This record gives sequence, C-alpha cells and structure tokens, in this order.
Amino acid sequence: MKKALALAAVPLFALLIASCADVDTPAPAPITEITPTTLDLTLLGRFAGGGVGAAEIPAFNAASKRAFVVNGAQGTVDVLDLSNPAAPTRVGTINVAILGAGVNSVAVANGLVALAVEAPVRTDPGRIALYRASDLTLLGSAQVGALPDMLTFTPDGRTVLVANEGEPNAAYTIDPEGSVSIVDVTNPVVPVVRTADFRAFNGQEAALRTRGIRIFGPNATAAQDFEPEYITVAPDGRTAYVSLQENNAIAVVDIANARVTDVLPLGYKNHALAGNGFDASDRDNAINIRNWPVFGMYQPDAIASYSVGGTTYIVTANEGDARDYTGFAEESRVSGLTLDPSVFTTAVCGGDCKANDRLGRLTVTRTLGNGANGYTQLYAFGGRSFSIFTAAGALVYDSGEELERRTVGLPNVNFNAGHENNTQDDRSDNKGPEPEGLAIARFGNKTFAFIGLERVGGVMVYDITNPAAPVYTTYLNTRSGTTGDLGPEGLVVVPASQSPNGQPLLIVGNEISGTTAIFQINLR
Repeated sequence: MKKALALAAVPLFALLIASCADVDTPAPAPITEITPTTLDLTLLGRFAGGGVGAAEIPAFNAASKRAFVVNGAQGTVDVLDLSNPAAPTRVGTINVAILGAGVNSVAVANGLVALAVEAPVRTDPGRIALYRASDLTLLGSAQVGALPDMLTFTPDGRTVLVANEGEPNAAYTIDPEGSVSIVDVTNPVVPVVRTADFRAFNGQEAALRTRGIRIFGPNATAAQDFEPEYITVAPDGRTAYVSLQENNAIAVVDIANARVTDVLPLGYKNHALAGNGFDASDRDNAINIRNWPVFGMYQPDAIASYSVGGTTYIVTANEGDARDYTGFAEESRVSGLTLDPSVFTTAVCGGDCKANDRLGRLTVTRTLGNGANGYTQLYAFGGRSFSIFTAAGALVYDSGEELERRTVGLPNVNFNAGHENNTQDDRSDNKGPEPEGLAIARFGNKTFAFIGLERVGGVMVYDITNPAAPVYTTYLNTRSGTTGDLGPEGLVVVPASQSPNGQPLLIVGNEISGTTAIFQINLR
C-alpha cells in the first residue's frame, strides 16, 4: 500500500524466484486467451496426507496429471493423481531412505522430478535426486551442499540449482558453509555438480555489515553465516538470485562460472510511518493496528518475478526468520531488553514501551540496535507484508499494514490466530499473519500474486499488473477454527493449458494440517 517513502532510507534489494515448486515446464505459465476483470478461488478438493508436516511443497506434472507433494512428516514425497482435481488420490510414494534422511523440496520440469534430500546428519552434505515423473524411476543422484532445501530448474530445463542452507547444529559448534549447487541434468543418470560458494567474501565481514548485511553467527565467517533459502533464475538462464533470509540479503550468482558475484542488503521497513502499522501485542485484548517505533527486517521466504513492458519486477513474501539454537538464540521480547529512555519515551508508545499491552511482548532481535544507554532501535522479524521491487532493488510497492487489516473480522478464524489454535492476537507479538508462500500467474494481460499466510491461514490474491498500484482481489481461508487447512507452506499455479479440468488451478501444501488443497481459479 505504501511506496518507497514508507521504508527506512537504507539500501534495498529483492529478487527473482519462481514459486516454491515448478509445473511441468520451468518457464513462466503460458498466457491464456482470457483477460479477466478479476478472479476468485473455489476449493475443489483436498487430500489429507497424515497430520502435521504431511504436506509442504507441491509440484505438478501435466503429462501424468500428478502432483508431487513433500511429506515432511515421513521424509517422502506423496504422488497424487489429479485427473479429477475434486478428488485427489495418492497413487505412489517416493522414498529416499537409501539416499538420505528425507526430502526438503521438489521441482518438476520436462518429465523430471528433482528432490532435495537432507543427510542423516543435517550438517553433512546432502544430495539431489532425479526421478522420471511417469513411473517414479530413480535415474540418478549427486552430492550437493549441507541441508539442501529449495531447488529450481533453469528455463531450458537442463540445469537444476539447489539452495544449500548450511544451518549449524543445535550447539552451534558445527556451522557448514552455505552454497548453491549448479547441477547439469542433461544426462540425469550422471548429473554433474558445480558449486557457487561464498568463500570470496571471507575477510570482508566488517564491510558487509556496514552495507547492512547481517553476519552475526558466533565466530562465523561470511561463507558459514550465509544461508541460501530460495533461488530464482533470470529468463536468459545466465544469472541466479538467491535469498539469504536470516541475513536479510540477496546473493547474485553467475551460473556459467558457478560464482557468487555480489551480496546485496534488503534494508528495513519503518513501522513508525503512516500505513506501516501493525498489532504488536498478544496481551492487549484488542485488535490494535497502529504505528510503533520499530523497524522490520523483510527477510522474505518465497519470492517470484514477472515482466511488464520488458522490465522485470520482483514480488516478495516478507515472512521473517530468526536463529534460535541451544548454542545461540537471537530472539528477545522487548520487555527483556534495556531501552534507551531518551528514545523510547511514553509519548512514542502511548505509555510504558515495555508494558505487555505496548511493545513488551514483541519479539525482536538482540543483534541490532544496542547503544551505550540501551537499545536505540528495535528490529522485528519480517515485514508482515508483500513487496514489489525492480530488478535493481528499488522499492515500487509495499502492502504496509494491509494484510493484517484484511484479516480482521474473518468468520472462521480470529485475527492473528496461530496455525494450531484459534486464539485472537496469538501471533501479534511475532510476525502476525506471517506471509510465507507465494506464486504468481499471468492470465491474458493481467498478472496476479497468490500469497499464503502461514499463521492465520488462507491465500490472499492481488492484481499486480501495475506494479506501482496492486489491487486487492480476493482472500479465501479454508480453515475452520482449528480444523481445515492450517499453515499454508508452498503454492504452485497450474495454467489452464496444463490443467486436468481445463481450468487454472492453485495447489497449496498446508504443513500443520498436512493437507494438500486444490483450488480452481475462476476468471471473471
């Protein structure tokens, strides 16, 4: 809702990434013949995978009319027949026990199913596995970096890029380097792996922090501290952009040379500015969306891109994420910090800033903003919004406080409820509705963003055809109190040309309920 002036004056950048999973072709969804005035969503079908974690990241193969859904509870992939999308059925399972501990992500292109497989010891190198979509035959696998997560194909389908997060162990005594594996799958039986790492940035940590890039793990080099989360590939297939969520930054990768060429800071959102308010407390017994003297770290999870008039724009779901380990935990409630009394006055908070019904309950990082007399600035996790940037990193649009305002007064769920309860305000103190999943689709000459709200649930849809002035379109939440679809994680759009029923579909993996929801996108 707010433009660039609604953000702190710091360098900003965000980038390209397709949704959490690809449809059968890695290229953007083909344009349909229909240019809708608007659209809405209808729940067609639902598959219950078996409880918490049983549905996370979906992908779709048009030739077999199958969805491939990461079942985190089992460490497998459920294969769902969507010939009738109103009645999805499980027709197979991909078990990766011979390769590793479990699957973290899936992508599909040109009849290949690519899986990111975590090692039994998560700080050890993982693997990429390649299966034939039609009969689930394992074709080949190869070693990649530690904790491989999101993966995506290049536009020609010949290369898979894998984000190796390299998270530390619980004690923070082992901290693997983050990296991006660039895998040639021209011959899927013998995939060839090259690695783009961050070692060239070791020794530059102070300069990177000065630029606004978070490097803060105990005794970590830049290469250890950077944790790749999501990847997108530019349309020409030459450059990849990689989100470093905890670092609030973006890496730029030269694919041909398997080299990280730059790391760019995302900057901070100023919640003190008009239109950037949020509800900061789970103990104020009210819906209280207002401005606060707080900055938000965007820290997007899913990101996506689209083109208008030959110019690329990037859409980000600003979830937020913290490091919370036995050996190092950055989170603190504001009430647990010493605040500089000259900054955090009763005037700016409408009372004691550390009171539970003010900022006291808000979860922030301890790693930023501390001064000689206490904290002079507070930094919360995530932006509680979605944003649109140019490919050069200039902010074009941010939804400000609108996602929270749109979820007020829902008939089936309370405001800022958690994904495991229906308690009003439960998540107001920590990331609010928590936008996480994201997919975009073009119908005729219009482009729409589908944004999954992890905590309160549901999918928010905006017409983003004009990147400077997105228009709210619809919101469907298919939870009912503590039942239904809870915790949307991954989203993928199936264009009408690839859909089993000839209509565009939206597939959503809901992590907490373990359900895969199939929606029809009704163009009107």
